[in-house]
Amino acid sequence: MRRLLCYLFLSAVMLTAAAQERKPMNKPYIDLRPLHFGILVGANLQDVEFENVGPQQVTLEDGSVVEQTVVTDADKWNPGFSVGVLAEGRLSTHLALRVAPTMHFGAKHLVFRHLSDLDQNGEPRITTQDLKNTYLSVPINLKFSAQRFNNHRPYIVVGFNPMINLTHKDQDLIQLKRYDAMVEIGLGCDFYLPFFKLNPELKFSYSLTNSLDTKHADELRDANMRVYANSVRGAHTKMITLTFYFE
Repeated sequence: MRRLLCYLFLSAVMLTAAAQERKPMNKPYIDLRPLHFGILVGANLQDVEFENVGPQQVTLEDGSVVEQTVVTDADKWNPGFSVGVLAEGRLSTHLALRVAPTMHFGAKHLVFRHLSDLDQNGEPRITTQDLKNTYLSVPINLKFSAQRFNNHRPYIVVGFNPMINLTHKDQDLIQLKRYDAMVEIGLGCDFYLPFFKLNPELKFSYSLTNSLDTKHADELRDANMRVYANSVRGAHTKMITLTFYFE
């Protein structure tokens, strides 16, 4: 047993040493260019965080006023996809400025639980909405890269991401504002391949402002739906993106 453990230990040391050996470098001067471009494709997960109002006073069609409570939530992260282009400028050996105009296609699944309207089993009646979003974003990120070793180089990114929501349906129960602004942080790794550089990156974005269109309830033609639109006073959008950059 002792010999077996020694053999496994020596094997692990030898494999580690082999992994640290210098190898021929692909595209050794690509990071020295002051400016370079690329394209990106990826997948995203969208979510929204609501601030619920709680009990609200609702005026019925006969003029009477009743108290009703609707709880609103996004019950899952919804998948989508992203495409865009990239421009990256070299600031120093380990620092770069990146601008990547991107289209994000996706949706948010909303669930409304009407606590004042129970079904025959005594459970709150549930209404759902697929809030479809098409975002045009122009993230401005700082990229902090480690020292390159062989054909890979890990990095982290932080930045600011202004966004425009191009999808708008007047009669959705809840509507988000057309403009949003997000702060984001992520990590990735540059892989230097023989003919191009591939950068897989995972990034989290969170809205800095109240994304909810608070005037939307007044635009609903069905007055019975306004209790749903007025059930929240604030919203913050969230997004996780897995992106592959080709440079």
